Amino acid sequence: MTRNKMMHLKRSSGFACLTVGLLISSLGATQALAQSGNAACGSLKNGYGPYDYRTERGNPLYLVESTHFLPNIEALISGHTATRPGPDIDYTLRAFPNHHRALMAMMRLGELEKKPKPSGSRYTVECWLERAILFRPDDTTVRMIFSSYLNKNKRVPEAVAQLDQATAIAKENAFTHYNLGLAYFDMRLYDKALARAHRAMELGFERTELRDLLQKAGHWQEPKIPAADTPAAAPKPEQ
Repeated sequence: MTRNKMMHLKRSSGFACLTVGLLISSLGATQALAQSGNAACGSLKNGYGPYDYRTERGNPLYLVESTHFLPNIEALISGHTATRPGPDIDYTLRAFPNHHRALMAMMRLGELEKKPKPSGSRYTVECWLERAILFRPDDTTVRMIFSSYLNKNKRVPEAVAQLDQATAIAKENAFTHYNLGLAYFDMRLYDKALARAHRAMELGFERTELRDLLQKAGHWQEPKIPAADTPAAAPKPEQ
């Protein structure tokens, strides 16, 4: 083999190794993005937080809400650090990704402006909801809020899937089962609503609005009471 051919083979081999290496690196980056959620929705890392809205009810929540989620902001009247409410709601959701009321406020702002990405928000409404679920997948309230958003945008199968996932993780929380029943009812999924109503009753929840709604719609059934075991007959004494 001539020297020129040997040099050509070495260069080709080196290029092939480099190509494979870049491909592996690219696949690794893709997998990392997939594991971290929608890349367009940014990182959950934040200079302040992120905190869990359900459990962090101390100073961090007070500091954020007293500046960035005042009543005028939640009502979408005006902002505090800006003239519009969007930047303040944005800040609140970066510090508390699963802040239930702030998520609903951002949804309403998108509806009001008729924009998927409200003014002053760095992400779309859907991104904020995806970030909240990525942050705390077991937050059933976030899933119900996301379901409402999907249903309003005529993405019914996805909306139902969010409610079904919330049902699967509701465990023994009677209030959650009840609220899920209301959400299913709003989507006219009466069998699923009835099942949640029965589960809430089984767990001791006493409010009757869901039952009344199902009765009015003609879809109420009393929960079935398991039949008591019949005691075995005593054997007759031998004669």
